This record gives sequence, structure tokens and C-alpha cells, in this order.
Amino acid sequence: MKVNGNGQGKVLTQEELRQLFTEGLVTPRDRAIFGICLFAGCRVSEVLALQTTDIKGETLTLRKSTTKGKLKTRVVDIQPGLARLLQAYSVKPGFLFPGGRPGQPMTRFMADKILKKACERIGLVGVSTHSFRRTALTQMSSAGIPLRHIQEISGHNDLGTLQRYLEVSPDQRRKAVSVIGF
Repeated sequence: MKVNGNGQGKVLTQEELRQLFTEGLVTPRDRAIFGICLFAGCRVSEVLALQTTDIKGETLTLRKSTTKGKLKTRVVDIQPGLARLLQAYSVKPGFLFPGGRPGQPMTRFMADKILKKACERIGLVGVSTHSFRRTALTQMSSAGIPLRHIQEISGHNDLGTLQRYLEVSPDQRRKAVSVIGF
């Protein structure tokens, strides 16, 4: 959990996500930013670099020039929950989330500030912009999605790096050891 900006962002529960998206994040823009982070399992920097042309039909394209490793372009399917958030947010050509300067995207600092205020509104601590990515990847893993598939969505080159994102619950540990025996 993040404490004073240190450590890993918290993995959010279903209730925390519901509360954050219904009470904490107050504008369609803010819900769209963090909705993409969650539903696409991507970094906030990747979201802020999106152009309106990166959304085509039912897919979202994270261009390799905007990803952390700049190694490959990723295409993520837009599922219904994300589609609803995007439909509520009206966009103009250019950056999907424009910043204060013409022709520039919103800054990470601004996105951090938006999330911090949203969390303060609902009394949520230990959350960072990276919490949405960790939550998405952990939810997929908990649902039994093969790591190779999660790796394709997250863009991680190394499974070891991906595994650092995943949180294992006490119930999952108990279930894992319960299958051992003769």
C-alpha cells in the first residue's frame, strides 16, 4: 500500500471501486481517465497520451511510442463498463484528455491531484494512479485468466515483472494448499 507516495498502490476491492466511481470521481472526464486505467489495465501516462483517434469502434490502441518500454503497440477491447464511461464523456479531436496548454495532454501531476481529491472525498487511503492497473491485473489473475493472456494485455515483456503486480488473497493461498495431498 502507498504511504506518503512510497510503496505499491493498493489493490482496490469491488466496493472501493464502486464508491470511487460513483462518489469520489465527480466528472465524466475523471471517471473516463481512471476507467481506462482499470478496464484496459494500463498506466495513467498511457491514458493521458491517448488521442481521440486511438478509440476505434470497440477497441482502444495504446501506441508503442506512448508505452513505458516503447516496444509494442497494444490493442485492448473496450468492454461495456468502459464503453459507458466513454459515452458519458464528450471529446473533441486531439488528445482524449487535453491539458491546460493548447495541443498538450493533461499532466500526470493533474491526474494524481484528481485521484487524491476523489479518495479524500470517500476516505480511501493507499491509492495511487497505479492502483487501477494492479487491480485489473489482480482481478484477471483471480478469475483464472492465464498469465500469458494477462501479459499480452498489460504489455509486460517479463512474467516476473507481471507477477509483482498481482496480489494473492488469504483465501487463494488456502485454496492452493487444499489441493495438495494423496
